[in-house]
Amino acid sequence: MQLRFEHFAVTSMMGSETSPPRDYGTLKFERFWEERAFGIALALSKKGHYEWEDFRQELITAIAQWEATHCKDDPSWDYYQRWLQALEQLVFEFNLIDADEWEKRTVELMKHE
Repeated sequence: MQLRFEHFAVTSMMGSETSPPRDYGTLKFERFWEERAFGIALALSKKGHYEWEDFRQELITAIAQWEATHCKDDPSWDYYQRWLQALEQLVFEFNLIDADEWEKRTVELMKHE
């Protein structure tokens, strides 16, 4: 169930290059960590650690960086890798976690694939 903030965050991205993958209108997560990364980004913004627009802009930057070095039909494209890259950038920028702890938690999260 989406609350007001979650609804705002998701709908603010609809129809743009930052729009999350969907399957029949529902957010689509193929791997366990994708859903977790999505939720963490929303939760940190909702708690006031950064503005949602800051995250959205960081995601746009991460996507643009990938597109600058890859063909648009490159099969290695992964939306949630860009999402994770944007999240990582913000948690470091706002000193929410140190690099060692981030690495430890990311490795733990990826074990669930």
